[in-house]
Amino acid sequence: MKKGKKLTYVDLLADDTFHARYEKALDRIQPELGRSHPIIIGSSEIFSAPEFEVHSPIDRRIVVGKFQTATSLQIRSAITTANDGFPAWQDRDWNERARIIQKTADILDSQKFLLSALITYESGKTRYEAVAEVGEAIDMLRYHVEIYKKLKGFVISTRPENMLAESRSVMRPYGVWAVISPFNFPLSLATGMSGAALITGNTIVLKPTSIAPFSVLKLFYAFIAAGVPPDAIQYITGPGTQFGDIITAHPDIAGIAFTGSRTSGMRLHRTFAARQHSIKPVIFEMGSKNPVIVTQHADLDKAVEGVFKAAFGFSGQKCSAASRVYVHESVADRFITQLRRQVESLVTGDPREKETFISPLINTGAVQTFRESVEMVKKDGGRIITGGNVLRGGIFSYGHYVEPTLASGLTRGHPLVRQELFVPLLIIDTFQTLAEALEEANATEYGLTAGIFSDSDEEIAYFFDTIQSGVTYANRRGGATTGAWPGTQSFCGWKASGSTGKGIGGPYYLLSYMREQAQTHIR
Repeated sequence: MKKGKKLTYVDLLADDTFHARYEKALDRIQPELGRSHPIIIGSSEIFSAPEFEVHSPIDRRIVVGKFQTATSLQIRSAITTANDGFPAWQDRDWNERARIIQKTADILDSQKFLLSALITYESGKTRYEAVAEVGEAIDMLRYHVEIYKKLKGFVISTRPENMLAESRSVMRPYGVWAVISPFNFPLSLATGMSGAALITGNTIVLKPTSIAPFSVLKLFYAFIAAGVPPDAIQYITGPGTQFGDIITAHPDIAGIAFTGSRTSGMRLHRTFAARQHSIKPVIFEMGSKNPVIVTQHADLDKAVEGVFKAAFGFSGQKCSAASRVYVHESVADRFITQLRRQVESLVTGDPREKETFISPLINTGAVQTFRESVEMVKKDGGRIITGGNVLRGGIFSYGHYVEPTLASGLTRGHPLVRQELFVPLLIIDTFQTLAEALEEANATEYGLTAGIFSDSDEEIAYFFDTIQSGVTYANRRGGATTGAWPGTQSFCGWKASGSTGKGIGGPYYLLSYMREQAQTHIR
């Protein structure tokens, strides 16, 4: 594969060396599993804090690693170190910062399969999803560099007030950002947020979720190896609550970049606003409840493929996963029959095996959410079309495995239709008019991704004009609501799904990490 090439399913399957390289990486990463890893402040690797273990969702007996529980003093020390390093880093020529970020991308590229194998162990992703995630992280950094260079570091000459004046607009960094990354895209989302903050001249305190901290540590070392100074990036692990309490009150935190649940994000947002003495930026992506509309003019083969890939890729544990489908009543029976047949053919199992499509859920909490949601469908008059079971015995004995599930018959406005679940449960409803379908699709507090299948240009135009989501697709066979790629689809959340209106992987994202300064020089 060419360096930087988008890694689609077709590309991966067509590469004769892909499976051999990935399986070799599975063997190479095993000696690194189970080791103790430090927090890193400045150039100091610190093991003094209590450790916690991270277990693989594939098999709870596999210890991915042991990580430190940072103390409040250590978190504050990390913030102070990043604040001390800010002046020198922001004063670096912007071309030099861009060069360092480009080199980071190259380092990640050289480790592509090893990182993919680690993500499989850490988050439970199949080889296809894991390699694609690493490819996305690499392209994210390269796209940041492309935009930054194209706009020449965001320095723009403006109209002088007189013949003796020079005026310009300069976008300047804020200072220290706390960057908080999730489990479901542990490498790519940490990379996108961290890379954007660093290339624009900010320094960061990087805090991965305690569920998946190892791949973020690998990212940290890549930044350092590429030339990011040790006082410009800090790596902290431990409970999110303690970290959140400290960063929201600390005067040296200039901004927070966060990807995770709406509940955690809104708590951070409110606390940060209440505790700070000035208005400071937050860049939050907080999930969604993504709809797909299938009209009577849809190609049903294309719609079925797009829906099952979007709903059940990584077992629905994507903020972009399709979780609701609205099907025109005239084609509903055919669509459901085809979709059921396809879903029942999907292989659930160990993601290290190349035949696996449905991977494990991340932990017992997710399994409990799945179990309770299925029971709620049955209790409230809905119907389980297929699936609905927690898998046990054999290869499923020590992991978190459930069946991909289709449900119907719930009332509109039911909590399962409105609330994000992050499990492989797809709810199906029917409609008579496209206006009706769009009204239901928009009837949620979220607005991240949405899709439509139709061969009518008029219906597609109406969908794009009416849907209240930041990432929209028409007739996308590879994923009805999933698969946004840097430089191709900006990943922008509307409503409760995002805070800035500028999507990661898009041309405006870097602006969220900077503030404008107008400079006028009279000679």
